[in-house]
Amino acid sequence: MILKRLQVHTSQKNLLTNAYIVCDEETKEAMVIDPGGEPEKIAQIIDILGATLKYIVITHCHADHIGGVAELKKLKNGKILISREDSEGLYKQEINLAYYIHMDPPELEADSRLDDGDLIHVGNIEFQVIATPGHTKGGICLYAKQEGFVFTGDTLFSGSWGRTDLPTGNFEQIIQSITNKLMVLPDETIVYPGHGKITMIQDEKNIYFELKGKDF
Repeated sequence: MILKRLQVHTSQKNLLTNAYIVCDEETKEAMVIDPGGEPEKIAQIIDILGATLKYIVITHCHADHIGGVAELKKLKNGKILISREDSEGLYKQEINLAYYIHMDPPELEADSRLDDGDLIHVGNIEFQVIATPGHTKGGICLYAKQEGFVFTGDTLFSGSWGRTDLPTGNFEQIIQSITNKLMVLPDETIVYPGHGKITMIQDEKNIYFELKGKDF
């Protein structure tokens, strides 16, 4: 397996989003997660890998995570996957907040909608969809059990969680999602978040053990 992390610029030059490319070395199938910008750079890496883009997976519908989706699909094809609950945010500015970061409203439609527990296969790599509402009502994480890592979008960061004061956000939901669905993963699970640095489940547990005592 090949895993590449790219910090891509959205329309605001000071806003960086982690985009990820996962490629199965045997089959050369690839998946891109949250291409928030710079689709040409992402496409170039896919070409260098000699890979075929199978899926573009969006962990949630905010503009800084979907800004490069339309152009990447034009360049490399790939089916657009997003949760059922967040799919309307692909074309509603009041939900995806494109105006907030001075981005032209994207014109997107999902090829398939994801539900909790769905499995995504990229070559021989299997990902489980974990519904983690809170940052948005339809936020998801992607867990690769065999490889021992999880993509958490804007649900879980190193030392913190995603903001919940935006449309469809909910503080109690995000704490429950993290505590009940992510902190139960093996301690050594590597966390690849939507922004910031990589962490591990074991390094985040203390925060949520404290909050659990407050009935969240």
